[in-house]
Amino acid sequence: MSRTPSNKQSERKPRILLIAEAANPLNVSVSLIGWLHSRALAEVADIHLVTESRNREAILETGLAESEFTSIDASAGHGLAWKLALFLRGGTNLGWTINSALYTLTYPYFEWKVWRQFGERLKRGEFDLVHRLTPLSPTNPSLLARKCGQHGIPFILGPLNGGLPWPKGFGDIRRKEKEWLGYVRDLYKILPGYRSTRKNARAIMVASGATWEQIPAQYHDKCIYIPENGIESGRFAQAVEHTHTLPLKVAFTGRLVPYKGADMVLEAAAPLIRDGKVVLDIIGDGTEMPRLKEFVAREKLGDGVKLDGWVEHTQVHKRLGQSDVFAFPSIREFGGAVVIEAMALGLVPIVVNYGGPGESVTNSTGFTVPLGTRAEIILSLRKVLNEMVADPGKLFAMSRRAKEHAIHYFTWEAKARQVLEVYRWVLGQRADKPDFGMPFHEVQAGINGVVQKDISSLVAAK
Repeated sequence: MSRTPSNKQSERKPRILLIAEAANPLNVSVSLIGWLHSRALAEVADIHLVTESRNREAILETGLAESEFTSIDASAGHGLAWKLALFLRGGTNLGWTINSALYTLTYPYFEWKVWRQFGERLKRGEFDLVHRLTPLSPTNPSLLARKCGQHGIPFILGPLNGGLPWPKGFGDIRRKEKEWLGYVRDLYKILPGYRSTRKNARAIMVASGATWEQIPAQYHDKCIYIPENGIESGRFAQAVEHTHTLPLKVAFTGRLVPYKGADMVLEAAAPLIRDGKVVLDIIGDGTEMPRLKEFVAREKLGDGVKLDGWVEHTQVHKRLGQSDVFAFPSIREFGGAVVIEAMALGLVPIVVNYGGPGESVTNSTGFTVPLGTRAEIILSLRKVLNEMVADPGKLFAMSRRAKEHAIHYFTWEAKARQVLEVYRWVLGQRADKPDFGMPFHEVQAGINGVVQKDISSLVAAK
């Protein structure tokens, strides 16, 4: 059964049942993405948010009325999975694939309860479509996709992101991170619901090239590239004065764990720090902190390195804005929201050309270094830093372009407009599938004259 929109339906905002099991304004990572994205979508569509009950109090504190969202209590399954994951992972910052695997097994209970509560309303046509925003992982099958498919209800999935392979040569870091389950990760493809989820979805938003490659080719015609991360324009899209004079101010932000690469930034910058040409601000905390402090002491880097520990997420932009360059050589980053945030503040990024960061940074907005061994990445970082120190003036134009790129394509407002076009396509209100480029840096040509209808309209709207 298909649904053809009437003229009145085309004129009004689409009515969306938005499923975001993780959506919490007080958390970070996926939960914060779910919350901020849902609020942006509420500006362009008639949204009713469905989330897990653990988020209810935090959402109410924002002033959102109880009539605008529904909280579903699925704690029976998730609580057990979380406790078991903590035991198997050996810590809250390790073995994230273990957590994802257990969550995959318990998540269907949440969607079962959602269908019990909203199934009849969906069948009556009270919503134009169902959009599952979180979880972000491609491993989580959807009971709702099959149910919606059976009743002709349009269902949209994503943005999905995950499954970036561990790079060769970093097995020691993989073991430190306790990511042993990644060796058998593809077993999720034999789970019940894997194929039916993709078959019944009318559109699948993918957030990375790696995720695109995981989607079976027969479903590629449903896929639209839209990264999951966004930036809050009120905090990050603001005027920041950058001097780009020596000593060059370089920042790193993230959990201090092996794969994030703070140690590589420190080692690469060490000669320039000793010469007084670079100061390095490492923002974050984690298991690597003692080793970083030991390196600073041994190499006599003194006041050239800040290692002050954790900074509240709501304050990170103030600290980042004090630097000129953002060095973030993470070797396995799905999205890398912090890179986009730094770019929005006008920092020139240096990232490894692998995963999300490599897809966010263009040749005109920053620097990407090849993925290689640890020693090769350090040498590449040092080469880029030496070039910057030799001619810091060239960073002014790059800083401006980085900021423009981030604001045009990665604010939550821009992201909501992108998703709205997906809604319109699924609902038959536009004939052609939206295409914003994959990745977004391919559309730089669109800005410079090549016809890119969807991108041009987004930029004009901004």
